[in-house]
Amino acid sequence: MEYGSIEREIHIDAAPEVVYEVVSTPEHLREWWPDEADLKPVPGATGVITFGDPASPDATVAPITVVEADPPRRFAFRWVYEDGESAAPDNSLLVTFDLVPSGAGTLLRFSEVGFREKGWEAAVLEEAYLDHARGWDHFLPRLAAYAPRAAATS
Repeated sequence: MEYGSIEREIHIDAAPEVVYEVVSTPEHLREWWPDEADLKPVPGATGVITFGDPASPDATVAPITVVEADPPRRFAFRWVYEDGESAAPDNSLLVTFDLVPSGAGTLLRFSEVGFREKGWEAAVLEEAYLDHARGWDHFLPRLAAYAPRAAATS
């Protein structure tokens, strides 16, 4: 198996404008993905996402850098890089949400790339890739379920 990129397509019963907000703003992100998010959806902005109770020493805090913010078409960020470093193609993973109008909803094309570029040893690469693939298989359906509820309240 080639552990290069994770790609998924899902249909979401909400307009691209709503889905864009759901994938790019902290108040919506924390409803379907991390437990806490602190970022501004503008290119170059840095922030963090937290999995687990932010007050717990067991929480996983990940720096995040917004790469592209083109509402309502595309939102992309880099993550999985060392705190204190600047995100770059050789030290981070790139997550992209492409939003395509589809009927009354949105076709979301998701990708996460950069696994091989990180230079991980083979076993670490495989474990990280499979962990992320399982994670996105869990979280993307949550996004699809949440977005229509977000649309109803906006």
